[in-house]
Amino acid sequence: MAAAAPSATAVSTAALLAPNPAPTSAFLRRTQLTRHRLHSLKCRRAGPVVPAAAAAAAGSSSPSSAVFHGECFVVGDNIDTDQIIPAEHLTLVPSKPDEYRKLGSFAFAGLPSAAYPTPFVAPGEESSRYAVIVGGANFGCGSSREHAPVALGAAGARAVVAEGYARIFFRNSVATGEVYPLELTDAGAWKECKTGDVVTVDLGNSVFINHTSGKEYKLKPIGDAGPVIEAGGIFAYARKTGMIASKASA
Repeated sequence: MAAAAPSATAVSTAALLAPNPAPTSAFLRRTQLTRHRLHSLKCRRAGPVVPAAAAAAAGSSSPSSAVFHGECFVVGDNIDTDQIIPAEHLTLVPSKPDEYRKLGSFAFAGLPSAAYPTPFVAPGEESSRYAVIVGGANFGCGSSREHAPVALGAAGARAVVAEGYARIFFRNSVATGEVYPLELTDAGAWKECKTGDVVTVDLGNSVFINHTSGKEYKLKPIGDAGPVIEAGGIFAYARKTGMIASKASA
């Protein structure tokens, strides 16, 4: 059996958060190269459906303690970015509030209706009733469009819980701050969930609870990616921690 690939959480978090604070660090070089592209996509941070009992101290690098609670939307393996947001909708500009909401209305519009008869966003609506997305392996594969996590966040999703991620989707989720990409420790958990099940995601305890089935699953800790998402994305985090100048002083 081939050796397992490094987890998306470990690899992508390290790539996003190079610890060297020097101006020539990998983090700042990446910031300079992608500032314009991601700035146009980030519109708001993903916030918890149910707030945690206590917020993390300002500037803390500890993992997020957010708790999300609501109904889940279940998909299978190899959900690609064209199924999450079809290419014809990529002309929408998320920095414009009206178009951001419109982008949310098209989230998961590319899923085949035969396999997924219940739409993620009901016809005529701009947001979804499902707070958490549950999926299988290789979630977010395909093209590297940042619109994919943005569309899910615009529709109201707060977290994706999957067996594994395409690395670019994981990175884009952290960079935009729209949704938490959380990994299950055990394979096959998504098969024990159904769309409409009531679930809780507890980041502080790294646990996913399906209240409908009564089952509980462990999550891989989100690690250093948590504070970045909680801050609202990579540029908001960089400003908050002093890696780049704040808007007020720029």
